[in-house]
Amino acid sequence: MNFELDEGQEEIVRSVARLCANFDAEYWRRCDGEGTFPEAFVKAITAEGWLGIAMPVEHGGSGLGITEAALLAHQVARSGAGMSGASAIHINLFGPHPIVVFGSEAQKARFLPALIAGRDRTCFGVTEPNSGLNTTAIETRARRSGQGYRIDGRKLWTSTAQSANKIMLLARTTALADCAKPTDGLSLFYTDLDRSRIEVRAIAKMGRAAVDSNALFIDGLEVPEEDRIGAEGDGWRCLLHGLNPERILIAAEAVGLGQAALERAADYARERVVFNRPIGQNQAIAHPLAECWMELEAAWLMVMKAASLYDGGKPCGAEANAAKYLAAEAAFKACERAVLTHGGMGYAREYDVERLFREVMIPRIAPVSQEMIKNFIAERVLDQPRSY
Repeated sequence: MNFELDEGQEEIVRSVARLCANFDAEYWRRCDGEGTFPEAFVKAITAEGWLGIAMPVEHGGSGLGITEAALLAHQVARSGAGMSGASAIHINLFGPHPIVVFGSEAQKARFLPALIAGRDRTCFGVTEPNSGLNTTAIETRARRSGQGYRIDGRKLWTSTAQSANKIMLLARTTALADCAKPTDGLSLFYTDLDRSRIEVRAIAKMGRAAVDSNALFIDGLEVPEEDRIGAEGDGWRCLLHGLNPERILIAAEAVGLGQAALERAADYARERVVFNRPIGQNQAIAHPLAECWMELEAAWLMVMKAASLYDGGKPCGAEANAAKYLAAEAAFKACERAVLTHGGMGYAREYDVERLFREVMIPRIAPVSQEMIKNFIAERVLDQPRSY
């Protein structure tokens, strides 16, 4: 058991930190305030090859694991970019994974190099307004049409769809009523985001204005059969290979975001003098900050454990879900405490902790709720009866 990063992993952290240092707090403040996508940051990340960190070498990637991708995502969030930076590249780190695992060699050669090089930008169309977390109840249908499929339906909370030219899309190829199991009859597609057939509407939201979230209205999208990933009806199994990496990556981002907030709070507590002493000299300020540090470090260990298990080809569902839960809770507490430590100035944009506090709600809600994680652990780990 080794709790230290190897030299290659340390170099990833150092290199990403150097890149992120070129994008200061004012840059992220401006992206958030104007609601503009961080194109310059994404171009810099792409130019250094980071989008392919976990993609196969033969297609232009680095051939590394989810552990290394988590280190990248964590460092981006920790730099102060928060979810504004992490979410801008998040989907490209884990979203193509079903292609790597289930795609044909022709599909890998056709899809992966363009994603890694940044020529293509993808989004993820899974969540729907009437199904929420009950993914097997999605209503978007893919019906056979000529040499492919015609897809109709709706998707919700699809990030980066404003600028994406590709979409990873889950749809029903067999009606739920005709399936033996709810997980049957789902198929996964990776195809062009044809804006003549897909209307993309931005959702006004609480935070992370720099990275768009959208409602998608799909009307007669024609998809060739060669854009289906895996066998027809095997979409659920294909999708699962992206779920654990997604939970691990968003957990890593949450820890980094929480640490960014905590660092700002600790700096302020040392420098802010009230009643002739730094406020950090008061245990009412110092102790909650100390608790936040410990909880973030504990969550990070679970992130690394889950990533290590995944990269080792071992079951990691419980650990990936636990990492997401613990990281989101620790990050939320750290961000809240950072705002409170700053007092009234915690509400001011110039100190950035209010932005981080708004953004920390994302890992608490997505990609799965904290309550559903508790259900999963109770049922799958503690062998309790299913409650839903």
